[in-house]
Amino acid sequence: MNTTPFTLNGRTYNPPAKPIVVICMDGSADEYLDTTMAHGRMPTMQKMTRFGYRGMVRGALPSFTNVNNSSIVTGVSPAVHGICGNYLYDPQLKQEVMMNSASYLRSSTILAAAANAGRKVAVVTAKEKLRDILSHEMKGIAISAEKANQAKLDTHGIENVEAIVGAATPAIYSADASLFVLKAGVAFIKQGLADFLYLSFTDYMQHTYAQEAPESLDFYEAQDRLIGELLELGAVVGATADHGMNAKVKADGSPNVIFVEEILEQQFGDLGFRVICPITDPYVKHHGALGSYVVVHLDALDQLEAVKTWLMQQPGITEVYDRAMAAHLLEQPADRIGDLVVLGGRDVVLGRKASYHDLAALDGTLRSHGGRYEEMVPMVLSHPLTPAYRLKAGGDPRNFDIFDFTINGTIV
Repeated sequence: MNTTPFTLNGRTYNPPAKPIVVICMDGSADEYLDTTMAHGRMPTMQKMTRFGYRGMVRGALPSFTNVNNSSIVTGVSPAVHGICGNYLYDPQLKQEVMMNSASYLRSSTILAAAANAGRKVAVVTAKEKLRDILSHEMKGIAISAEKANQAKLDTHGIENVEAIVGAATPAIYSADASLFVLKAGVAFIKQGLADFLYLSFTDYMQHTYAQEAPESLDFYEAQDRLIGELLELGAVVGATADHGMNAKVKADGSPNVIFVEEILEQQFGDLGFRVICPITDPYVKHHGALGSYVVVHLDALDQLEAVKTWLMQQPGITEVYDRAMAAHLLEQPADRIGDLVVLGGRDVVLGRKASYHDLAALDGTLRSHGGRYEEMVPMVLSHPLTPAYRLKAGGDPRNFDIFDFTINGTIV
């Protein structure tokens, strides 16, 4: 197995002669692991906690999928790699666009660097929307569970995926979408197709079920079994999450939404407001395009300070920053965010106007993410940390340090 070092974004990685597997457990707030382990249903994770390492790390903001997966595979913040949401307003094109193309990425990836250094690299993502970004400039296998049956050798680096994995292409709104990702990882290592893997789940289950729900317990138990199979194959495994998850509801269980564009127009009139919800993606059953982070564009920039001050006074809104401060404090690419960035409370989501959001499309209650309260996520490693990395873990580790910790920080 190739152990040639490689360098990206100022960090050198020295991979051991073992399979490397980094897992993004999409939406896995720490309480999901705690609850399932308390029921005795995650023995592999308990073993990793005891003999390896388990702690908390800080993710990138906004705490959304594209942003944090991009940070994890590049090892840097959004200010560097350029992905600041699933969705944005492009002032040059003068239109709102999905940010799911690798053309928006301003950095190469650890995966591409590992492939160039001679590792057999595989990316398996549950959601097709991520595949292009994660496989940017990469030689190797890149598939999604969502469209596994459409993978072709010339475009995905593999074909006949269902036969290789031994499972059918799953429905994206299911636990199986994430479990297929793990099954593919096991199959690829077992069959010698990959020895350096990034496995990224979907958060449908966390959007739909709280941690104590029987469906959640079953899901995490199934994950645990498959992670155990990766360890049996000799893999060094590092797992983290892109974001946590919280219920965003009022006491009566109804969605707790602040429609930011609506209240701004009611208060200030027509100042050319355009509110962008960066959580927006094709998976409407997950969150109805409602998260705890939005950006505000406005034409009347002379009113910016007044708008900012008024927003900060609104119940449920916890942070408001202008472009420069958001770029500095929230590590954002200044040219791709709005004139204001607005964050909501733990139980609050922010939207545009009621007419923009189809709450009837939600598959269950409203559970979502995007803000400060979903920023802290678990990091679990299969092997113990070196003394130097134990010190680093006691500081301010980030979820996008996971490849560094897994490759450079473990005692193998």
